[in-house]
Amino acid sequence: MTTNTLIPTLDNTGEVPVLVVRPEGAPRGVIIVVQEIFGITPGIAQKAQDWAKLGYLAIAPDIFWRQQPGVSFNPDIPEEFTQAAGFMMKHDFVRGQEDLRAVLAWARAQKAGKVGLVGFCMGGMIAYQMAARTDIDAAVGYYGVGIAGLVDEAKNITGQLMLHIPTLDGFVPPDQQAAMHAGLDGNAHVTLFDYEGLDHGFADTFGARRNEAGANLADERTRAFLAEHLCGIKFKWG
Repeated sequence: MTTNTLIPTLDNTGEVPVLVVRPEGAPRGVIIVVQEIFGITPGIAQKAQDWAKLGYLAIAPDIFWRQQPGVSFNPDIPEEFTQAAGFMMKHDFVRGQEDLRAVLAWARAQKAGKVGLVGFCMGGMIAYQMAARTDIDAAVGYYGVGIAGLVDEAKNITGQLMLHIPTLDGFVPPDQQAAMHAGLDGNAHVTLFDYEGLDHGFADTFGARRNEAGANLADERTRAFLAEHLCGIKFKWG
């Protein structure tokens, strides 16, 4: 599925292409879905659609639009994986965060309730950054990379943040996982979950990386977490 909406940047340097999926009826809140390095893939589009089915206004921004709009790579094809990694290496994360601030401002202007963000891989790190550097209401990061070097920023989090950490993540080795726990455990704004024996990408919508049991557990926790912090609906979860 392609993007269907353009959101002006805050500095007027362009427009961020986003996929917007609207729920039936009035939204109960907003979920920004932030892609992995592979673009707005069919899997990311499906995640946006799933949030809309749960009653949220879902927004999936095209993170790499300044390089090339509309890229979508298959992580199970080595050549495409390599291409996606190249886009990530060239990505301007500072400007990219400003683009997401524009998306957050647009989301709030819709008056559709509180705003949450769910990000995967690169998007998992972005979820952490948005929690620490903006006033977003809640954020969830799946197997976020590079977070260990950012734990000092956790003191700035005013909303709520959940991180899903697979223990066999080849991109986040054990020393980095330990640093995340050391820096974030005990922070009242942060919830960490470890997934023993699972690897990076375990919650992919489709494809060889998906672990069904792990993905379902993480998604259940995410849904309950966001329902609580965006909608005030408390579930028993853990």
